[in-house]
Amino acid sequence: METYRQALVCGLGGSGEAAAALLRAEGTDVSVIDRASTDDLRARAAALEQQGVKVLLGAGTLPGGPFDVCVASPGVPPSSPWLAEARERGLRVVSELELGWSRCRARTAAITGSNGKSTAVKLLAESLRLAGLKAEPGGNYGPAICRLALEHKDLDWVVLEVSTFQLETVDRFRPDVGILLNIHPNHLDRHGDMATYTRLKARLFARTRPGDICLVHEPVLAETRSLSGGKGRWSSFGVSAGSDYRYERGWVWRGGKALADFRGTHFGNEVLGLAAAAVVGGLEACGAGPDGAVRAARTFKPLPHRMEPLGEIRGVSYVNDSKATNLSALAAALRMTPGRVRLIAGGLVKEKDFSFVKEMLAQRVQGVYLIGQASEEMASAWSDVVPCFRCQTLDAAVRKAGSDALAGETVLLSPACASFDQFRNFEERGQRFAGLVKDLAEEEAK
Repeated sequence: METYRQALVCGLGGSGEAAAALLRAEGTDVSVIDRASTDDLRARAAALEQQGVKVLLGAGTLPGGPFDVCVASPGVPPSSPWLAEARERGLRVVSELELGWSRCRARTAAITGSNGKSTAVKLLAESLRLAGLKAEPGGNYGPAICRLALEHKDLDWVVLEVSTFQLETVDRFRPDVGILLNIHPNHLDRHGDMATYTRLKARLFARTRPGDICLVHEPVLAETRSLSGGKGRWSSFGVSAGSDYRYERGWVWRGGKALADFRGTHFGNEVLGLAAAAVVGGLEACGAGPDGAVRAARTFKPLPHRMEPLGEIRGVSYVNDSKATNLSALAAALRMTPGRVRLIAGGLVKEKDFSFVKEMLAQRVQGVYLIGQASEEMASAWSDVVPCFRCQTLDAAVRKAGSDALAGETVLLSPACASFDQFRNFEERGQRFAGLVKDLAEEEAK
């Protein structure tokens, strides 16, 4: 394990705060910088300063100092002038993910993909616990891995949600079990094109050795293996006969053997069934059987803002899928929603081509209620196949969709866009939607 005398941490979100606390606990002199200076950041700064960490908020340039490492939070892109200057100074730039992993005594299962990562991480961690192993989720879902390394010393496994933002700056990171759920257009506003995005996903496996397991969605297995150059043992999951772990009609199969029955659970459908197949494969790679996954699925509580049912009003169902920040997530939400849909979509655009969901919209959606900056682009792309209403605000969209919806239909918030044009994050957007639905229910009850 490489140790440091003086460390600079760029970014004071949850990851940066955890990295600073971990390094300070090792006796490293730590400085943290962030461009912003919000109430939340000032509270984080005060807590770190109590531990002897130097914090500079509202920073424009790197501070001087004989630093020997620069830790990059996921929100700081490789193109950042901060990281460019750090490299010019001869500093090694390390991602928070890699720093925490290098200090973690547990074995690592890492899950990446465009959609469904958090749900798969939660199911795998709960399945490992039911199999009698000590496991904690972390990364993008749960505590940052630096926090896990600092506070959990006796784990058998850490189960990490890993994003392309983290994989941009890894070098030595090597999971014992790596899982790639899917690849769809996402974060192209940061990565530029699908070729770059796909290469970043493949980096999860770049350092794997022959004893490591690389489990990949079957349609992208060959490309991922070629791009990664990893030396692990490759296997696949999917719905085709060629998949090592195959989902079919509620069951996960390996070859001709039925391994796990997910019928009647949250995962007994064509969308989340693939995640269940990946988790069963991941469990076996971790040395556990599939029974834990079935037991975990039967008590699984869906994560907030991910196809979260909010109840019915006048026979109309309301579903909060605010986490759907790209078009492939929207398509998955529509496949999972029975009956006709009144769709609330829009926000801050992350991708350019809206056309691939048009056929599904024409088949399933009675009306699209548009919000935020994407309203005009989405209306222009979709209005020839489905009625589009430019509502602008979420409040207006909920009112209009709720008024138009008929018994048996679903009002679905699945925006296919980021939230930052009108909300702090997708959680605030989902909470606002839930509050508006609650208001409608109270009005109806009067």
